[in-house]
Amino acid sequence: MSFSRLNASAATLTKNRTEGAIVSLSGMCATCLDGCIGMCEIGKSAYRGAEVIYPQPFGIITAASEKRYPVDLSHFTILGTVVGAWGAPPDPDVAIFPAVSLERRIGRDKGIKLKLPIIIPGLGSTAIAKNNWEGLAIGAAIAGIPLTIGENVCGMDEEAEFKNGRVVRSPEMIRRVKLYKEWQQDGYGAIIVQANVEDTRLGVHEYVIAELGVEAVELKWGQGAKDIGGEVKIKDLAKAQLLKQRGYIVLPDPEDPQVIEAFQRGSFHEFERHSRIGMVDEESFLRRVEELRRAGAKYVFLKTGAYRPADLARAVKFSSLAGIDLLTVDAAGGGTGMSPWRMMNEWGIPPVELHSLLYRYADQLAQRGEYVPDIAIAGGFAFEDQIFKGLALGAPYFKLIGMARAPLAAAMVGKTIGRRIEEGDLPVYVARFGETVDEIFVTAPELKRRFGADFKRIPPGAIGLYTYLQRLAQGLRQLMCGSRKFALDYISRDDIAALTEEAARISGIPHVMDVDRAVAEQILNGTAASRPLAAQGIGRRSKGGKG
Repeated sequence: MSFSRLNASAATLTKNRTEGAIVSLSGMCATCLDGCIGMCEIGKSAYRGAEVIYPQPFGIITAASEKRYPVDLSHFTILGTVVGAWGAPPDPDVAIFPAVSLERRIGRDKGIKLKLPIIIPGLGSTAIAKNNWEGLAIGAAIAGIPLTIGENVCGMDEEAEFKNGRVVRSPEMIRRVKLYKEWQQDGYGAIIVQANVEDTRLGVHEYVIAELGVEAVELKWGQGAKDIGGEVKIKDLAKAQLLKQRGYIVLPDPEDPQVIEAFQRGSFHEFERHSRIGMVDEESFLRRVEELRRAGAKYVFLKTGAYRPADLARAVKFSSLAGIDLLTVDAAGGGTGMSPWRMMNEWGIPPVELHSLLYRYADQLAQRGEYVPDIAIAGGFAFEDQIFKGLALGAPYFKLIGMARAPLAAAMVGKTIGRRIEEGDLPVYVARFGETVDEIFVTAPELKRRFGADFKRIPPGAIGLYTYLQRLAQGLRQLMCGSRKFALDYISRDDIAALTEEAARISGIPHVMDVDRAVAEQILNGTAASRPLAAQGIGRRSKGGKG
């Protein structure tokens, strides 16, 4: 059985002619017909070439891998219990799911406080991030979760100003930072600015620290969707030339007269802007972290991708040595604004495997008494059960779940509903709930109470994101209540069980048939029947040790 789908995907707007008869090895039609117009990826590549490498249409979609990995979080189940309570009195009138606390503090000094254990990782210069930033920034801010401004924002800003090759003003960066800070509530959350190779050369971190009051910055080694630098598509020749002048790789060369002629003739319609890959070594990494702290950064984060295990070990160890405040590890298969489609499907270590290795490496350092930074994991998370399982898989080291594609989807849906309300063209599927923002969005009454007259300033995209996050919050509280865990710090690896032997082998989480074996025997023998699991050592490991 193939884990991959080849030669036809909605992501590349391609399909097979003989959809019911496909060669599994190649994805080709069982019979390839002389005379076919070329609807599959091979055929489309015959006339559009490298354009077909990327998901389409660029700028209005996000994409994620279709590959079916051998093990994923569905191969684990959440365990509940009928005895005891952690973080609340064992009283049925007190230990109710609305009482579950989802607040968390992160950073070396635990100075960043969050309402939910969720962070939105780097959303950078892609059009889809830029066009939905209002909903993302305001929604994340009022929900009390951190939001990361991703790579290349200053470099892509046509109105940005530079002096001696360093950015001194970027209206787009100003807009993004200001929107979040304006709506930040009671100090919850944080706005984080990420930097890649080009950003570092342009002095983006120094600029946002000194001029925009940004306290948290993130160094980027990579992401889960790809193992090359970021890329976007450019439809404007002048902008493509500007970006080349600013130091980016632009393909084809927008300054080549023959390329210019071909573009103007309509032979192709988009340029590709690519970022460089970084070259990591311990000395330069530690030096850069110290440079940022001297520049005024209060918190320094690191994001890495689904690279080989040795590189994951480097990320964990270097983060420990540098005293990094948050390490984000993004697994293969997650979503992106733009990455090569086959790369997105066929490179990198998938989530369960990567995050299980991450737990082992973090635990190894902890056992030696070395500093372990707070850790966020990312890679295809969308729902509350996945959040619970992800936190449990790496407890006590995994503190946050990184989610980008799902929050962006919620913001886009909210924005679309708002536009359709204004146009008086609500689809029946939505109109059954009402005709106004107040009627359709279930959190509108709460937000009106919180913000009063300012409620009218909250865009529907932000309400959509906030409403989605509140659904996740309630769902997570219910799951935690069922496991009798009334605060995040009590979640442990004991709270999940593997459903397959392979999942157990990879993760070190016991198979469901092996869970509680010794305790069950004690109960059956009459030696532990009256003792709650907490008294028997079950669930204690969430606070330290091997977790």
